Amino acid sequence: MRNSLRLAAVVLSVTAFATACGSDSDDDKGTKPDNAAAAGAGVPAASGDPAKPQLPVTVDSVGGGKVTVKDASRIVPLNGDVAEIVFALGLADNVVGVDTSGSILPEAKDKPKIGYQRSLNAEGVIALNPSVVIATPDAGPAAVIEQLKSAGTPVVIIPKGEKLSDAAVRIEAVAKALGVPAKGKAVADKTNAEIAAAQAKAAASTGKPRVAFLYMRGSEMPPQLGGRGSRGDIMIEAANAVDAGVEAGVTGFKPLTPEAMVTAKPDFILAFAKGVESVGGPEGVFKLPGVGQTPAGANKKLVAMDDAELGNLGPRTGQALDKLVTALHG
Repeated sequence: MRNSLRLAAVVLSVTAFATACGSDSDDDKGTKPDNAAAAGAGVPAASGDPAKPQLPVTVDSVGGGKVTVKDASRIVPLNGDVAEIVFALGLADNVVGVDTSGSILPEAKDKPKIGYQRSLNAEGVIALNPSVVIATPDAGPAAVIEQLKSAGTPVVIIPKGEKLSDAAVRIEAVAKALGVPAKGKAVADKTNAEIAAAQAKAAASTGKPRVAFLYMRGSEMPPQLGGRGSRGDIMIEAANAVDAGVEAGVTGFKPLTPEAMVTAKPDFILAFAKGVESVGGPEGVFKLPGVGQTPAGANKKLVAMDDAELGNLGPRTGQALDKLVTALHG
């Protein structure tokens, strides 16, 4: 890797890069960009004694009214966001299966895999005999979720999350559903404190660099430019930077074109580490359409972050924001 590439060590080392860019499952190939991308490095270790669920509890479920959870001994989180939270709550031993977006988390290494959260098979989940399933609105198909409910499995849907403060909201929602609200508050408070510290650090920085968030998955799909609602926008703006995709009017993701990149004029390219690896590393990124004609391309400014840190809203959000602020502002 040439010295001219600005890959901040705090964000990405060669070892972390290789780890974060592990093999994709066939279940998530060819899909649209997913905010809950597969994780690379580990999740925050839960502090103190293992959580002891106090059940039963009745909680709100997004789009599904009230759900009563009586047993948290066999938990199936249906995506990486939720799995990361469950592990941070100290309940890794209670997890009996994970989807592919959570399968690279260290605690999930030996857990049974149930496929990809957007294309689940009811029989595969039911076969694990879950006492509770926790998901986000992305999980599906809807018919599969209904099958799980019909089989008598409590299914709790937590908010998807659209802003930084939702990280704590989601942590506490999972904790309440699993009967460990005190542990959830402790993890949420720590996360909020880390977010606040990173935001203060960002606010003290001078200048607002322009950042383009690119989503890449090699030959599986064309590279995409992220905009409003990509999840990258939340982190970029919180880091006291300008999201070039948002400013260009992009909502969600759109195929990357030379014209779009030249118009966006980013000072930095931000991407998932696994995505960078999928196009052949940093040099592959700078060869994408139009990237070489931008200030970021000319100056070799690339920030590659662990997929779950950047893509999830959960226990590592504050840590991820701090790394991004450091990479963008020094």
